[in-house]
Amino acid sequence: MADGRGRRATGIVVRAASQEVMHTLRLARQPPGADALGRARRLRRTLEELGPFYIKVGQILATRPDFVPDHVRSELGLLNDEATAQPFSSFSPVLEQELGPAWRERFTSVRTERPLGSASLAQVYRATLADGTPCVIKVQRPGADRAVLGDMRALRKAVGIVTRFTPHFNEVIGIDAMMEVLFDAMRDELDFTREASNMKAARKLARDYQRISVPKVLHAAPRVLVQSLADGVAINHVKDDALTVKQRKQIARQLMDFMFRSYFVTGRFHADPHPGNILISQNGTAHVIDWGMVGRLDRSTRMAMLGVLIGMMCNDAEAVARQWIHMGAATPWSNTTGFVQDLSRKVPLWSNATLDELHYGVALMSVLQYSSKRGIQVSPSVSVIGKSLANIEGSVRCLYPQLKLVKSLSGTLNSILHDLLREEVAPERLAQHLLDLLVFTNKSAGHLEALLRDLASRQFTVQARTNLGDPVTAGRSHR
Repeated sequence: MADGRGRRATGIVVRAASQEVMHTLRLARQPPGADALGRARRLRRTLEELGPFYIKVGQILATRPDFVPDHVRSELGLLNDEATAQPFSSFSPVLEQELGPAWRERFTSVRTERPLGSASLAQVYRATLADGTPCVIKVQRPGADRAVLGDMRALRKAVGIVTRFTPHFNEVIGIDAMMEVLFDAMRDELDFTREASNMKAARKLARDYQRISVPKVLHAAPRVLVQSLADGVAINHVKDDALTVKQRKQIARQLMDFMFRSYFVTGRFHADPHPGNILISQNGTAHVIDWGMVGRLDRSTRMAMLGVLIGMMCNDAEAVARQWIHMGAATPWSNTTGFVQDLSRKVPLWSNATLDELHYGVALMSVLQYSSKRGIQVSPSVSVIGKSLANIEGSVRCLYPQLKLVKSLSGTLNSILHDLLREEVAPERLAQHLLDLLVFTNKSAGHLEALLRDLASRQFTVQARTNLGDPVTAGRSHR
């Protein structure tokens, strides 16, 4: 039954999204009219009605300016994950299954009459532990896991069909890879023990910051998460007289430092730090909540992304292009020269922008758009970090709009580079480099031997591809 719903839902979404994209491509140079804006609004509402998985699909699509029209991305950015609250009685079976029949003995009180939050995947309640500790209980909606898994299976089949019929588009955009990022994110959100693991890692990093806090995990089960209470108001709702200018500046700088270290040092970062996920308490502490959706970057991608940002700061378009391509791959249709030319026009504008005008997240999205236009494939994790960076910049400026971003981050980047260099010369890293060198040497010797043998026997073929992807023999075998 879930699969049938998933197939119907996927058909609706794929048709609506593809019609909007194709319509925009036909009218690429014209501003969207009222009908286009109306279709985008209907698409957003449809995704909200279909539930958590398709809301996540929309959020992922909103990070891709390279093939999703701006007016559609703007509408998808308004996706609302709030849902009508269900009675607490419908969640009792989940609590019994995850915490045991005597689960109520763990708490002296649970405020069941009104949840703190009601989303499409879970509801959140305020409670007090038996020892008097204030806490929050997050409970997954009954049947949510089955519905989401059915939707995932249906969308995977639809993506397979799309990629078979549009191989060139898929090779550049990487739809299948983008969907795998989505599937990984949804699997994390369905299993609250994974969210708990994310929180523990982030809490460990937050210890280095006076004004940053992450809720403590008190108990974790696949469908129930009990955590310490993060009391405060959303960062965009802090009253003018609630904090001193010094406190605002400290919170803003520490939030940016915290996020940048999670991007480039730990490689595990909050993927959606919008204002609603950053609560400011009366004592001037920023509580970063909702760690269900987390991005991950491997070491190579972290180093390349750091190189991109430093290239932007230093007005070095070629460095930005080189590091960007390193994060992805040049396809047979790539135009790297055109990509460098595109960046040569934009990077100076970013480099010379006033500090208040500079937004790294928006700049990264622009580079993504140029790279896809020039046929360069990039890891889908890049769009996730771009969205995360844009969100944290926006959240921080709600509290302290005077933040001088470059000045604030210069010390942070120096510290990050120092830490990465220290990791690079650690014994285990040096051993890995030595092993890589030995493997490369052995492979190179074999390739060289084969090349010399082919040359000696006059058998040597070079193949190239036209922009249409057809193999063209550039040098033929000679005998």
